[in-house]
Formats: sequence, structure tokens, C-alpha cells
Amino acid sequence: MLSPRIRRLKLDHDQLMQKFAGWPLIQITGTAGMPPEVYRFVYNIKGLFVSPTGEIQERAQHYLEVNLSLGYPRRAPQCRMLTPVFHPNFDDSTVCIGDFWAASEGLDDLIISIGRMIAYQEYNTKSPLNGLAAKWAEQHARFFPVDPRDIAPPLEKTATPAAAAPVPLAPAVEAPSTGNGTSSAPPPSESSQNRDAYASASSDPWAERITIDTKVD
Repeated sequence: MLSPRIRRLKLDHDQLMQKFAGWPLIQITGTAGMPPEVYRFVYNIKGLFVSPTGEIQERAQHYLEVNLSLGYPRRAPQCRMLTPVFHPNFDDSTVCIGDFWAASEGLDDLIISIGRMIAYQEYNTKSPLNGLAAKWAEQHARFFPVDPRDIAPPLEKTATPAAAAPVPLAPAVEAPSTGNGTSSAPPPSESSQNRDAYASASSDPWAERITIDTKVD
């Protein structure tokens, strides 16, 4: 008989494969374990990072690694970015998911919530991991969300059979990561027309370079 943890791992895997099959904004790029205990995801959405010159810049692709420890699901998944993200709730080693995780939550919903955080649709400046990003976000909330598209697949998408399984994880060369309180950006539109309008928009508020104000009040 399978243990409760193994049954949960298998359920998570089935739900992830079903929900994100063919979805361009969130894709599973690798797994480790049977059923998987480690996942890697790529987010094809707009987020922010800090350039070597200290400027806030856009990045269109972000990589996340999720480790499901022996205490999972009582213990929250260990989530860390493999690419830099400038956000109040991200730092070099972890993503703060305390606002989103409970043992009754599905791993697929958590992955979507992290995507919304990357897009600045959700952020918490009250108890940040990255205090500088929290201060900056409060000063520039008019620019959010960075990516207004619906991060979650459409509801009817979840009935689509899973595509080919992701390849097993290979040893990774990690990229340096930067940056991680309750505020949230204006919610994105629920219609698919929102994505089309966004894709064709000619104005880009991030065309103007924005630098971090490190002055202490």
C-alpha cells in the first residue's frame, strides 16, 4: 500500500501534467524521482531583475526549482529561483510562499501563484524578503502588474490530456538570483481578449529606464 506522502506526490504530478500541458506561460522542464520530488518550471512571462549597473530591467523568461521535502505536504515546498527576480518576496535562496501554502492546497495552484508574483500581480511589502524591492515597489506601484495576462490556464484547459512527460533533471548550473510584504496589483482581466490586447500593445512603460533609489529617508 502506498504511503500518504507517495499518494500525494502522485496526485500532484498528475494534476501538474494535466493543467500545464500545452500551456505556453508555465511549462515543466524537468523532474526527479518517481513520483517526482523535484520539479523545474519555466515561466514565459514578464518580470523584473536588477542589471549589473543597478537598473531595473525586464526579463521574459524565469526558471524555478521546487523541492518537496520528506515533511511535504505538512511542510511547504522549498522554492527557489534559478534566474534573478527583483521582487519583495524573493531573495537569492528562496521564494516566500507563506501567504499561499497550506497542506490542503494543490501544488499546481502554488506554481500559478508564484507566476503571479513574478508578474507583480501579487506582492507583499509588509514582511518582505527583499526590503529594497519592497520600498521600490511601494514607490512604483503605478507600473504594476508588469505582465497583466492571465497566468493560470483556462478552466477548460484542465480537461486536456497530458503531453509528453518532461525529461529527468540534469545537474544544473544555477544562474545568480536577486531579490524577495499584503499588497496586490490590480487584478488582470479574466477574458482571453486581454492577452491579445496585451500582445499588440505598442506602449511599454519599461522602455524608460528606472533605477533603484537607495537613499535612506
